[in-house]
Amino acid sequence: MTDQPGRITGIGGVFVKSADPKALARWYREVLGLDVASWGGAALAYDAPGHPPKVSWMAFPQTSDHMAPSPREFMINFAVDDMDAMIARLGANDVPILAHGEDNPFGRFIWIQDPDGTKIELWQPK
Repeated sequence: MTDQPGRITGIGGVFVKSADPKALARWYREVLGLDVASWGGAALAYDAPGHPPKVSWMAFPQTSDHMAPSPREFMINFAVDDMDAMIARLGANDVPILAHGEDNPFGRFIWIQDPDGTKIELWQPK
């Protein structure tokens, strides 16, 4: 990374369009436990316990099926502190898990979709 000014220092937010933003925010709050504030969004602290020290950015080829079955051109990855508790929370809310990634050198992964069809990768770092 360069030490010259005029560079990216981190992700400042993830913004999505939704046919029903309030219902989507409620789903993220109730199902995933995201602390959605009265202004409609959530502020995720980089220094939260268990948060990974870096955020990834990556471009995939147009032909990639990595985001499937989502119709969106992006996927959101959220770091979680306890994958087993998250899996239990998802089950209690009848959210199907698309796939598990248990044998990964980066940690544990599962993939789900939100009510708008956005694929979400949940990751518990090692």
